[in-house]
Amino acid sequence: MIETEAGFSRNQKLAVLAAGFAAWMFAGLENALFVLIHRQMMLSLLPAGSAEAVITEWFAWNQAAFMLGAAVGGWLFGLMGDRIGRTRALGASVLCYSLLTLAAWWITQPGLMCGLRFLAMLGFGGTWPNAVSLVTEAWPGASRPLLAGVMGTAANFGFVLLGTIALKFEVTPDSWRWTLLVGGSPAILGLLILWLVPESRRWLAQRAAGAAGSTAGGPIRSSVTSQLFKPPLLSRTLIGILLGAVPVIGTAANANWVVPWRDQVAARQAEQAASAVPAQGNATSAKKKTGQNPRDKARTMISRSSGAIFGSLLGGLIATVAGRRLSYFLISLATFAVSSLLFGTMQPDDPWFDWAVFLLGFFGVAYFGWLPLFLPELFPVNVRATGSGISFNSGRIAAAAVSIFVGLRMSSFGGDYSAIGLWTGLIYAVGMLVIWLAPSESRKPQPASQNSQT
Repeated sequence: MIETEAGFSRNQKLAVLAAGFAAWMFAGLENALFVLIHRQMMLSLLPAGSAEAVITEWFAWNQAAFMLGAAVGGWLFGLMGDRIGRTRALGASVLCYSLLTLAAWWITQPGLMCGLRFLAMLGFGGTWPNAVSLVTEAWPGASRPLLAGVMGTAANFGFVLLGTIALKFEVTPDSWRWTLLVGGSPAILGLLILWLVPESRRWLAQRAAGAAGSTAGGPIRSSVTSQLFKPPLLSRTLIGILLGAVPVIGTAANANWVVPWRDQVAARQAEQAASAVPAQGNATSAKKKTGQNPRDKARTMISRSSGAIFGSLLGGLIATVAGRRLSYFLISLATFAVSSLLFGTMQPDDPWFDWAVFLLGFFGVAYFGWLPLFLPELFPVNVRATGSGISFNSGRIAAAAVSIFVGLRMSSFGGDYSAIGLWTGLIYAVGMLVIWLAPSESRKPQPASQNSQT
């Protein structure tokens, strides 16, 4: 039965959609920021002559900080969304990730930068559950696959936006802090959300019903989080965590290594060229000889993100046509195949490299068009933001553990991004198995939990 929601004008619904899309788009930009600038940032912050393995190890630690911050933030701000409202929690999330990224402008130590990255990503983690809950509750009659695809693709527009800016303004060891100003600019959006975007009518009705039940002498509503981890919602929470973990780990521990890999190989080739032609061995001639260009990594980011836009947009539609479980299986199979091909047989200077990166973006991010369709359907309204946030962000804890493991074992990989990518791509094979634990049908909206007053 199609849900209805009175009280929203068309302009208010469009404002909610625009706010949710923009918040998640700029969250995607924040995600991409350290992927794009990492190597050049470390060349600036670390002592001159630092080994490549040390630079790569810091990438792993920054990825772990990002994952842990997003996981904790998904829980904190998701809970805030169920307690104080979707709009206020969403605005606070955007202000958190933008202002703390801006604060990184003044950081000069790698460890402090990593710590601030953790704090900024609290807001990143909180953006997704509140944006998706707010939009889906404001547009109950809209096509769920289309809405899921639109929201899923937003972050990838942020990737493309940052990559496009980096094509115009180079990212080098002497010029990378300007990206932090870009990362801080969404603070304006956060304020606009708090001032102008209306609150979810369904959340307001749920809060009023809960207050009425408490006034009438009914039992006090149990903790939102405790409801998710006991029957009847426990099984759905665990399933959501498993399915959310695969693409999150895949993105952080596999696909995100593509851009610094390209940067690493280009630098190595430039050094080899410089040593081979000492008479012309300055950096400029080396770049010309090898084709190295600071903008190459931006082009690779755009290739991956362009594929991701199409993948996330179609992910929800694929789930509708093929079914929830079969579509997830096929997405996992395709992503595993492309990742193995890319990291196992190619190099960044191969002519088909960016096309393979495009396909990795397409299939690897199709999950994020699938998840906004599936996860909210698992949970009732009164715990939806928290349930979706926990499901989506718990995988980040596992991804952080993988990143830390990679950092500690960097010597075993020799600082080679391709070797790391080949092994971490096995997570997609795990996805081919765990999907069969999920319910075959979840399209019927879940009723409010019996543990709360409705």
